[in-house]
Amino acid sequence: MTPIFHPLPSAIVAHFRNGGADAHGQIPERRVSDGDGVPCRASMQMVPAGAAYLVLAHRPFATLNPYAETGPIFVSQDMPLAQPGPDLPAFLVSPRYILRGYSADDRIVYGTGAIVETGDLIAASAALLARDDIAYAHIRSATNNCFHCRVERA
Repeated sequence: MTPIFHPLPSAIVAHFRNGGADAHGQIPERRVSDGDGVPCRASMQMVPAGAAYLVLAHRPFATLNPYAETGPIFVSQDMPLAQPGPDLPAFLVSPRYILRGYSADDRIVYGTGAIVETGDLIAASAALLARDDIAYAHIRSATNNCFHCRVERA
C-alpha cells in the first residue's frame, strides 16, 4: 500500500489567497514569515523569511459532524502549490506527528490515533491505509494538533 500525501486542494487555497473567509467566517490574517516554523499546507514547504503567508482557521472536512476538527493553519501567499505524491512532505520537520485514521463518513476510527516518529510516517500511513475500515488519514502536529496534510491510497 503506497500512501499519497495531499496538500490543501487548489480551490481552497485560491479561496483563502483571494481573501475568502476561513472556517470561522473570518478573513485570514496576513503575516510575514521570520523563517522559523511556518509550514505551508499548500506548498508543503516551510515559508521562507520575508515571504507573506496567511493564518486561518481550517476544517479539513466537507461537512460538519462531531469529528470535524477546526484549527489554525498557515498558507503561503505566493508559493507554488505542491502536487500529491508518495514522498514525505518537506514541511514535516518536527520529530513526531499525530497520525489518525478516518472512516469513509469522516469519523475518527478509534484506536488509530498515534504519535509517530517522522521517519516512520510513510510505513505507519501504509499500515493504516491497508485496513478496510480506513478511508484516509490525517497528519497533525503532535504538540498543537494542527492539521498538516491528508494521506490517501495511491
